[in-house]
This record gives sequence, C-alpha cells and structure tokens, in this order.
Amino acid sequence: MPRRFFLLLALLPMFGVGCKKAQELTALVTGSPKPTASPSPTATAVVSATPTPKPAVNKNARFIVLCYHRFEDKAKDLVTLPNDFRAQMQALKDNGISVIPMKDVLAWLNGDKSIPNKSAVVSLDDGWNSQYFVAWPILKEFNYPFTLFIYTDYVEKGGKSMTWAQLEEMRDAGVDIEAHTVSHHDLRHAPRGQDYATWLHNEVYTCKQILEDKLAIKVLGFAFPYGFHNEVVRKTATDAGYALQFTVYGQHMGQNVLRDQVGRYAVDSIKPDVFKAALDFGAESGSPGAEETQLASASMLTEPLDNSHITNPKPTIKANIATMGEIDPGSLEMRISGFGVVPANYDAKTKLVSYEVTQKLVPKTYTVILSAKVKGKRVETKWIFTVDSAGPVATN
Repeated sequence: MPRRFFLLLALLPMFGVGCKKAQELTALVTGSPKPTASPSPTATAVVSATPTPKPAVNKNARFIVLCYHRFEDKAKDLVTLPNDFRAQMQALKDNGISVIPMKDVLAWLNGDKSIPNKSAVVSLDDGWNSQYFVAWPILKEFNYPFTLFIYTDYVEKGGKSMTWAQLEEMRDAGVDIEAHTVSHHDLRHAPRGQDYATWLHNEVYTCKQILEDKLAIKVLGFAFPYGFHNEVVRKTATDAGYALQFTVYGQHMGQNVLRDQVGRYAVDSIKPDVFKAALDFGAESGSPGAEETQLASASMLTEPLDNSHITNPKPTIKANIATMGEIDPGSLEMRISGFGVVPANYDAKTKLVSYEVTQKLVPKTYTVILSAKVKGKRVETKWIFTVDSAGPVATN
C-alpha cells in the first residue's frame, strides 16, 4: 500500500476526527468494509409519574377558631375558669363540632383534604404556664389537638410564663406551636424612638426564627397581638412565610376566608355569650358568602379597620358585636363624628351592625362610637378611620 495512505491514517487523530469518523475514512482509504454500528444497549422505557389526584374536598364545611389566654380560679378579663373550660370542651362535642388541628384547616383551604362540616380549632395565646398545668390536662381528657401562639420575650420570664422545657414537652406530645411576635406590642406602631420598618421586621421574622431554632419546628401561623393589624403588617407576615394569620374577630368561616385575617372568638369566663355565639353554626346558614360582608378588622369587630386609611368617601361602616353579649336591640346606637347618631341596621342573627354612608365624607379622620345596653349596663366600643383624598381629579 502506498506510504501516503499510511501517513494519512496516522494524521487523522491529530485533526480531531472522532473514532467513528476515523474508522469510516480508514475504510474509504483502504477499501475495507465500512464498520457497522454496534447494537445499542436495550433501551429502558421511561414511565412518567402520574400525579396523584387530589381527593374530593367538601367545600361547604365551616370552621371556627377559639382563642383562650389564662386559666385561673377567679373570673376576670382574659381568664377562663377551669370548670368553664372543661364544660366548653364538652359543649363542642355535644354540639357535633369536631376539634381539628390548625394544619388541617390549611390543608382543607389548599384542597388537599376534607374537614368535618362543623369544625373548631382551639388556640391558646401568649405562653401562660396555666396553659401547661390547667388547660393541657383538660384537652388531653377530650383528646383534642390545639395550637399555642407564643410571643418569645415571655418564655422563661418567671412567674406565670412557660419555659422552653415545657414547650419542648408539649411539642413532643404533638401540640402545635406557632408565632405571636417577639414582644406582644401593637404591630401598627413602633415603640417610641424606633424605626418602624426595622422594628416590625424583627417582631414578625425573629419570633418565627426563634421558635423554629429553639424547637426545631416549622412555623406556619401568626396571631396578631390584640388582633391589631393593617395592610403593612399583613404583607410583612406574608413575606415572612406565614400561611395563616389570625385576628380576634370571631366568625364562622368557609373556603372564602381571608388567609391573612382568620377570625377567632376571644373566650373568657366573664363573657359567656362569646362562646355561645361560636357554637351557633346555624347563625349564618342560608347566607352564602356571609364572611364577605364581615371582613376581619384590626380592632376585633369593626370595618373600616381601626386606624385604617380608605379612599372610598361612601363606605359601609360595620361592627360585629357578638363579644358585647346579649344586647338590648332598642338601646343600640351608632355615632359618627360630624354626623351624630346615624340610622344603623342591626341583624340579631349575625350580630352585625351596619350603616351605609350616603353623604360623601370629606378627607379627614372620623370616630365611630357604638353603644348598647347589656343586662341594663351600657357597653361601648370605639374606633377611628381616615378618609384620604382619592387623588387629583382630571378636568376637561
């Protein structure tokens, strides 16, 4: 064979010709048969995973959230007597109301599972040690799940506060532990001398981080101290990763609940009518979308929200007054600064008082005072809101 052919074969790799190409060229030069492709290894069939279909979810279920604080032997504000608490837990059972974990509500809202038609979440706020010594044994009697909303500055402060060891014990027993800020301060206003954005971020984010680091848990729920919130607070909590945010605006809720304004009935022994209202799942039956007309408010009971800013000059002013107790409807009175007494409407079934403003409100701050008599005694709630200018109006 001529030497030039051997030289060509020797130079092929230097020109970067691939192995297969080199073999083909060699065959061309030498006249030998073209190499046949080696058989491919047996191909493995790739089967794409079929997503598991979501279960059918009962979207007509309703749920309530109960909020408790201290458990002591003397009735006062935010205190529930142990015997009252046990009786209320029994009443849930007697009324066919299923007590479920908070995470079941979240799964239901996400379409991942069903919940019973009448469901309740039991929540205990702050971290009082009476929740460990008094409430927990009672809840064990009924085998009820429950949620603790903890503000971290109060843990291990001595006196009536819980310890981290107690929280660890409750966690290990399956108790759900969620966030209630660092200091339990009204989140709408920073303490004097502090930058609001920095302070709010710390209250919302650091509480979550401390609980997750100390207890090795995942925190998904956030309860506003006193139920106070506004748009900035809610957005901050959403950005921090909270899937549900809780007020203390008691209502029966469905699939249309606002996840950043989940209402709770604040229960204690001096306001038994609050728990009674919570039990009544029929109060809003036949009224689809009732929650859409009862948006949760920063001051527990009102719309517009306490200390909020609105641009609508003709708002509907509302208050759910279930926490006032059994009022005398004839004594109910709504006053608005600059207007005096207004002809508000009252729905005894939903405990909703409302007044639709017909005269345009000028941009300024307004005070609403709602009063009524309960067992002959006058009770009152008050809140403010500000009407802002809607901006410059275009002229021709």
